[in-house]
Amino acid sequence: MTGGGLVGGSASLIGGDPGIGKSTLLLQAVAGLAKDARCVYISGEEAIDQVRLRATRLGVEKSSVSLASATNVGDIMATLDVDDPPDVVVIDSIQTMYVTAFDSAPGSVGQVRASAQELIRLAKRRNIAILFVGHVTKDGVIAGPRVLEHMVDTVIYFEGERGHHFRILRAVKNRFGPTDEIGVFEMTGKGLMEVKNPSALFLADRQGDVSGAVVFAGVEGSRPVLVEMQALVAPSPMGTPRRAVVGWDSGRLSMILAVLEARAGVSFSGKEVYLNVAGGLRVSEPAADLAAAAALMSAETGQALPRDMVVFGEIGLSGEVRPVSQMDARLKEASKLGFNRALTPRHRGKSKPGGVALTELSEIVELLGIFDGDSQGAAVESGTPPQRARIAGG
Repeated sequence: MTGGGLVGGSASLIGGDPGIGKSTLLLQAVAGLAKDARCVYISGEEAIDQVRLRATRLGVEKSSVSLASATNVGDIMATLDVDDPPDVVVIDSIQTMYVTAFDSAPGSVGQVRASAQELIRLAKRRNIAILFVGHVTKDGVIAGPRVLEHMVDTVIYFEGERGHHFRILRAVKNRFGPTDEIGVFEMTGKGLMEVKNPSALFLADRQGDVSGAVVFAGVEGSRPVLVEMQALVAPSPMGTPRRAVVGWDSGRLSMILAVLEARAGVSFSGKEVYLNVAGGLRVSEPAADLAAAAALMSAETGQALPRDMVVFGEIGLSGEVRPVSQMDARLKEASKLGFNRALTPRHRGKSKPGGVALTELSEIVELLGIFDGDSQGAAVESGTPPQRARIAGG
């Protein structure tokens, strides 16, 4: 996640919702680092005995991590600013820290900025890798001044839904490595456990052939991830039908609905549309356009796509289906998980993964042939253009 390790003198910010597991994650991390480095865990929210109890529950109580409970930045700096400083310091959380020169309460904009600035200056002077825990607002962004994210070297978000047992660690800024990388963890009674195969986890609860359900082959950072996108189309009793999205951009959904109506003649007016990315993953890449369109068409026609098919591709406003990056990697991941067919843009790669039959689309109108009443949702082999079906009123 950090590009190969923690850099001395660097500052990292880990944000997430309350109770998502930020403190658990960092306590496990420093317990592992303590085998080769001197680590200090400073909590401004819990007493030392509370941190020890969590360490015992996680099975890391014998790690040589120094613990402290403090909120005064001056006291913390006096302890750390020595000739032989620790290698790694965790501040949990930056919103609880305060500088005595300011009269405002801890967590205010001035206190958060001043506290972070003092601690980052110390970290760079003493070559300490410092990790800040940051609370987030109801909108999901780090609480406090936006400049806090500019001050640190790395910003990592810890995401997850309370109803799901897995968590996603996502780097959105990293001066020493790649961004948009993700780490997937499962929350267990012994703490967070790494998930080696996230795709299998996201598809674990997938049902049989159900209309409106499509498997999207996405890429998170450098890792291909398969996830199920679900759509539901229902008649609306209201004059303005609802459009609800979970895990995807609502503006993107509106665009796909407009393209389907303008370029393919499929109208969703007078119908409520719901779209959900199963498992709680948040998808942001444009490659999910075709999967969303296929899920909507499947929900509208009542025809399910083949269970062994994955879908990906970007849709333009003129109705064209555009190629996306890392198509070969997406197909290889799908093949590894037992998917034999794929609905994709025109494939420009030099090779096509064995065992995966491609249905290649150039325009969104060609998607109608997949859901033609005569085809019963069967995939068209690569090289054979799908039949264009006519929709009533189209």
